[in-house]
Amino acid sequence: MLIKQLSVFLENKQGKLRAALQVLADKGVNISALSLADTSDFGILRLIVDDPEKAKEVLTETGVVVLISHVLAIAMDDVPGGMAEILHQLADAELNIEYMYACVGRQSGKALTIMRLDDTKRAEELLSKGKHGQVNPSDIYRL
Repeated sequence: MLIKQLSVFLENKQGKLRAALQVLADKGVNISALSLADTSDFGILRLIVDDPEKAKEVLTETGVVVLISHVLAIAMDDVPGGMAEILHQLADAELNIEYMYACVGRQSGKALTIMRLDDTKRAEELLSKGKHGQVNPSDIYRL
């Protein structure tokens, strides 16, 4: 399932991450997943939230750059080898992963992963044919 993800570009300075997350908390935006990658000057905070448009608006008002993009949410069996099975399918289809991170979900017995691929829509089509493509929005956005 394709879902909306925020990419927030933050200066790599003490307090910038805390300030961004506090703004979201103050406005009642609930975070389901996050990933932080940094360089010496800037970091990219990737977020899955319950209201992406509101989150973008309130963060932009603070002067940070925020982009919304579509990423793939995948539910897999929460067992050893669950991720390996998905990676085999993607490799067989010659799809490359740009990045990925784990996400909290509500589906018992399932683990959730967020992925950005070189062809996210094709990956969604491939995985939706099996047991991995069916993710309920409430499992991700925590509605």
